[in-house]
Amino acid sequence: MPKLRAALVTPMTGPLARFGRESAKALGLWAEHAADLPAPWTGVELAVLDAGEDAGTVMREAVEARPDLVFGPYGSSPTVAAARATNRVLWNHGGATSALRRPDFPRVINVLSPASSYPDGVLRAVRAVDPAASTSSVLHSSTGFGQDVASGATSTARELGFEVRTARFEPDHVTEAAATLPAADLLLVAGGFEDEVAAAHALLPGGWRAAAFVGAGVEEVLAPIGDLREGLLGPAQWMASAAPEPDEGPDAAWFVRRFREAAGTEPSYPAVQAFAAGVICARCLRDGGVDDEAQLATARQLECTTLYGGFRLDAASGLQVGHEVLIVQWQDGVRRVVWPPERAERAPCYPRPGSRAAK
Repeated sequence: MPKLRAALVTPMTGPLARFGRESAKALGLWAEHAADLPAPWTGVELAVLDAGEDAGTVMREAVEARPDLVFGPYGSSPTVAAARATNRVLWNHGGATSALRRPDFPRVINVLSPASSYPDGVLRAVRAVDPAASTSSVLHSSTGFGQDVASGATSTARELGFEVRTARFEPDHVTEAAATLPAADLLLVAGGFEDEVAAAHALLPGGWRAAAFVGAGVEEVLAPIGDLREGLLGPAQWMASAAPEPDEGPDAAWFVRRFREAAGTEPSYPAVQAFAAGVICARCLRDGGVDDEAQLATARQLECTTLYGGFRLDAASGLQVGHEVLIVQWQDGVRRVVWPPERAERAPCYPRPGSRAAK
């Protein structure tokens, strides 16, 4: 009985290993329990290769084995390197950079929202609760990820009538840049996780009426700052408590239960993204076919909803536009979804508790 051969190239060692391993575990769950494949395929044989320090070289090794499906790594830089190394269709579940777009990367299928969309909900939430807010300061790293977030923040801020001021820092030099950042109603910070912790210590509590850090959207990233985390906003690609009812594949409760049984931990957003990539890929195989051209053509036309959220590719860029990033806020020590309103668990707490603006 024929099995579909899939290859996943993702970090299994190094600084991104935790999320790479969770992605591999989740895609393995899809392969074993949720791969709704067309005939004659009866199952999935998943090969997991460690992207290590050279995702491009490992991707070339992976495609030499001629797998039917190719899944990319967790992490923007590894995904760009992997995509550059092959002309195969690449299912991108872990690289949030907007650089993975047409025309430069016409054979990448983007499952997750790009980093440029991360600040959108923050700015809209602040504008909704404070029509008088007028200024925003954006502190961002010089990396592609940091510039991606800053570009999205600047575009949306100007659309909503905010005056935007930006400051850029080189990795590991955030404190110097933070000292030059002008006061504003809204603070936005985007950088590596260690840099965001350092920025929080330098800038909080401060007089910011609202403050958003990319790392605040993840459970453990800003834990080292303790009570300073209270009231912070952050983008979240997925929260089990706000997961939609899918029309494709298992729901969030099924996945959380299965992942917990398999891994002994709660699934993070990279795990859900990888699982959703498998679900969407199988849908494309059923609707179109297994060869690369069929996968690509079908994905470009597909609209569906998985446990992760909506899937729809922008016709011009190929970026993901069907999935909506959630905005969470730390309230009483717990992440709560506060935006968009139709999926919110609580209203935003504004001004931010503990700040000089709240006194």
